[in-house]
Amino acid sequence: MDGRCRIRSAVPADAPALVGIERRAFSDPWSEASFREALASPWTFGLVAETSRSAAGYLIGRDVAGSGEVLNLAVAPEFRRRGIGSALLLAGIGALRHRKVDEIFLEVRESNRSAQALYLSHGFRAVGQRAAYYRNPREDALVLRLELEQPA
Repeated sequence: MDGRCRIRSAVPADAPALVGIERRAFSDPWSEASFREALASPWTFGLVAETSRSAAGYLIGRDVAGSGEVLNLAVAPEFRRRGIGSALLLAGIGALRHRKVDEIFLEVRESNRSAQALYLSHGFRAVGQRAAYYRNPREDALVLRLELEQPA
């Protein structure tokens, strides 16, 4: 990361800024209500990468019964290729490790090679596929998994 962003916990008041990034990053974006609901849940958490002026990216994750999931990770187009996605992913993995999960799952579009490269570079491995998982446009998802070892 270029040093001009900091990563902090997201709060429900961040929802409008996250929706702004979401709409520029994804063709089937979450609603503001979905962000607010996720950020208010005890099983879900959010992280925001912010500059002095605005949010540059975010990660939404959750844990259930010993498994973690990266629900969403996005970086605003103007902040891409600066290490922000990697920093968010590492922070999300750390947060899930702190929550004592044994594994982390995520889905990624089959066509999203740059996201796949990011996840694979951090140890995720393909473990399956979900047919027609994405709606707009319709596309399969690859299911990726990262196994975590907990410190003794």
